[in-house]
Amino acid sequence: MQEHPKNFNPFLKPWQAPQPNNVAGKGAIEQPGQVANIVWQTRPAEPTQYENDLGDALEKVFDSGATELEDVAAGLNRIGFRTPDGAAWTAERFAAEMRLRAE
Repeated sequence: MQEHPKNFNPFLKPWQAPQPNNVAGKGAIEQPGQVANIVWQTRPAEPTQYENDLGDALEKVFDSGATELEDVAAGLNRIGFRTPDGAAWTAERFAAEMRLRAE
């Protein structure tokens, strides 16, 4: 099997809601051993430095016990981690940022 040295999947297609195929045998199941196993199969690009820093900050916030959006926003503000534009976090801004990062 060919190994892909990238830290993301250059072949990743945009997510689409599954649509069942009602014709028997016409599915798209991969044959084991015949498809390259890419390490970062669901990542369309390498994370930016901001995304890596956000992940590190979120680990600290979750380790401190945050479970609700308001707690996460307050925790990010408490440790001094700001939004990409330098503003303080709110629960709404955090939710919007997570939606943006998921695209």
